[in-house]
Amino acid sequence: MTDSQETDQVRPTMPLERANFIAMAIAGAMIVLGFILMLGGSSTTEAFNADIFSTRRIVVGPLIAFLGFVAMAAAIIIDPRRLPFGKKR
Repeated sequence: MTDSQETDQVRPTMPLERANFIAMAIAGAMIVLGFILMLGGSSTTEAFNADIFSTRRIVVGPLIAFLGFVAMAAAIIIDPRRLPFGKKR
């Protein structure tokens, strides 16, 4: 065995690489953005706020948050070489 083969066998590999963490950060930002889009005032007994039924709060926000959760799962599972910003070996 050569020295390079020995170091390859001894060197531990990380299960997640830098590209995975970048993808996880993007997915986390999507989740936070989705929840921010769902924020807003509520209705009270004195005044009805029709904005609680806006498309942004009941469709767009939850959709972006859901896609963020799906992207988070994909960022953890996917091989970092398949990501556009991952290292090519």
